[in-house]
Amino acid sequence: MSRARANLPGGVAGFVWLAVVIVPVYYIVVTSLRGQQGFYDSNPLAPPADPTLDNYRLVLQNDFLRYFLNSMVVTLGTVAITVAVSLMAAYYVVRSRTRFSGFTYKAFLLGLAIPLQATIIPIYYLITRAYLYDTLLAVILPSVAFAIPLSVVILANFLRDVPNELFESMRVDGAGHWRMLFSLVLPMVRPAVITVAVYDGLNVWNGFLFPLILTQSSDQRVLPMALWAFQGQFRVNIPAVLAAVVLSTIPVLALYILGRRQLVAGLTAGFGK
Repeated sequence: MSRARANLPGGVAGFVWLAVVIVPVYYIVVTSLRGQQGFYDSNPLAPPADPTLDNYRLVLQNDFLRYFLNSMVVTLGTVAITVAVSLMAAYYVVRSRTRFSGFTYKAFLLGLAIPLQATIIPIYYLITRAYLYDTLLAVILPSVAFAIPLSVVILANFLRDVPNELFESMRVDGAGHWRMLFSLVLPMVRPAVITVAVYDGLNVWNGFLFPLILTQSSDQRVLPMALWAFQGQFRVNIPAVLAAVVLSTIPVLALYILGRRQLVAGLTAGFGK
């Protein structure tokens, strides 16, 4: 019985890619623990001889918590509306047999082809005419509109894999569409819902264009805009800027740790047909 040969090139390529990913993250964390004095004189990849949390303290003292809460409001609001609307739309597209449902699904597919940058001027006009400019709602509504098409496509693919017999069984028991949606569809497509929530949450959390164009005051500033401001405010204090970057990534990392199993299941299932 012949032994399988080791894939040496693949292993080397994997370690190289791991280094490409890990080294920048390591550099950011290590640099955020350095003091500003002597920063340019030390080896950038060496652990700090005298680690300090002064950079984090400096960032937190400059309204970082306010920007963090604004980002939380925008992200949670966008994800909640997107998941609710997309789940109902996907249920209608899959379970309805009308021509309008097919046209609706094609409209969502068309939404995937529209670049965000091409619509920023009409969106700005609509937001200002609705008197929503410089509010968090001005960021939430366009973010929801651009997150729905892909979310509907993902959820619809999962819904098509749910056996039709389950719907017929609940229909015989007298269940309506709302009961089937919450009692059958939602538990069955939970990996897809978590996948959509995490994906949309990451996009909104890191979104820069909508906050840049649709908000102005510091009270409505979200984390990407805050990091931009910190880069100008701490332009000679690189450790403080990177400390702000580390703080802004903690919620995303925590979200991935909590939902990683469902996220992997959502990325590897639902597209078998």
